[in-house]
Amino acid sequence: MSTPSKFDTIVIGAGPAGSAASAILAEHGLRVLVLEREKFPRYHIGESLLPFTCFPLKRLGLFEKMRHSAFVKKYSVQFVSPSGKASQPFYFSTRYETDVAQTWQVLRSEFDQLLMENARTKGATILEETTVQELIQEDGRTLGVRARKKSGELIEFRAPMTLDCSGREAFVPTRLNWRIREPKLNKVAVWTYYRGALRDAGVDGGATTVAYVPEKGWFWYIPQHNEMISVGVVAEGKYLTREGVREPKEIFIREIGQNQWIKDHLAGGTQVGSYHLTSEYSFRSRYSASEGLLLAGDSFGFLDPVFSSGVMLALKSGTMAADAIQAAFEAQDFSAERFTEYSRVLREGLENMRKLVYAFYDPNFSFRKLTNKYPEMAGPITDCLSGDVNKDFSALYAAVAESAEVPEPLSYGFPLLRNTAEASCA
Repeated sequence: MSTPSKFDTIVIGAGPAGSAASAILAEHGLRVLVLEREKFPRYHIGESLLPFTCFPLKRLGLFEKMRHSAFVKKYSVQFVSPSGKASQPFYFSTRYETDVAQTWQVLRSEFDQLLMENARTKGATILEETTVQELIQEDGRTLGVRARKKSGELIEFRAPMTLDCSGREAFVPTRLNWRIREPKLNKVAVWTYYRGALRDAGVDGGATTVAYVPEKGWFWYIPQHNEMISVGVVAEGKYLTREGVREPKEIFIREIGQNQWIKDHLAGGTQVGSYHLTSEYSFRSRYSASEGLLLAGDSFGFLDPVFSSGVMLALKSGTMAADAIQAAFEAQDFSAERFTEYSRVLREGLENMRKLVYAFYDPNFSFRKLTNKYPEMAGPITDCLSGDVNKDFSALYAAVAESAEVPEPLSYGFPLLRNTAEASCA
């Protein structure tokens, strides 16, 4: 086993959270190593950006590049009933100034490559096709990782801080048994891509559409550049696999007929590529940090994708994690306690979005009925759906609670403090 030179921070994963964090840490002058198991560009689902993504993009120096990119501009989101009746689009410009009011629908292979190359340009060392095998830990403190190169060579890397940005793989929560599924959000998604399918006219041509199917299932319909459309259906597994249908292609084709808008919009397009399926994807990590170790992005928690919050939360948590780690270096203190405020802000944002996801799936809830009764709630709903998740939404959720379950915050997701670790081992 070879042992290259030490680093200040090891980042697991070069997705949005990892690339954002490593770019900022490198700007601070820290020696950053990013270990990425795949070779970029690589395929990834999750193509719709929320308006508040603009703030981490500006922080990373990428906002102007995005403005001049080929990515489809997104100005709104709309909801469509199974009969095909579309709501009035929720235009972000009714709430925000220009830079926030327009965001993008991205091809993740291109978008993630842009983020990774930005981190590399800022000075981060990025090793692709290098898979982390295990954490190096001693007396409750993380000292680094062991990783395997494509050639099979096992390498050991050491650093005062390790940041897990491994995405839904959730390397640390999976290895340390911290991963806790959210049973009430146990959905299945089936998706594919179409070329040349119908787009709405004008500025609505880049809108994200959420189109309902029975039993609170829904389609996403996301226009991309090069005439491509990302389209998928999400619902309970028992609904999607009814009548013994289990093949992703058969499920998808059958569900097209459950929403007239989707049927009409796909009719003129050509299906391209494979049909994909994933399930049981909502979870939270039992802990957000321990001594010398921090989690960010989907590795800390993945929330149902109905409101496209994943990339925004990944970029936001990546920038927050970088600032928290920089502060830890300035103090030369890498204890779990250092990351208490980081964890509080991260949990608050996730919980606010989680409550809205619960409401969406509640059979007694509808956004239209809520805003008809309380017109003043349209603003807070738009804020949360746009990614402005760290604010007081108590009035909104008091109104939501009149017709839907509003879940209590999850009791976990805090740093693993020394006394907690000792108590669990007693």
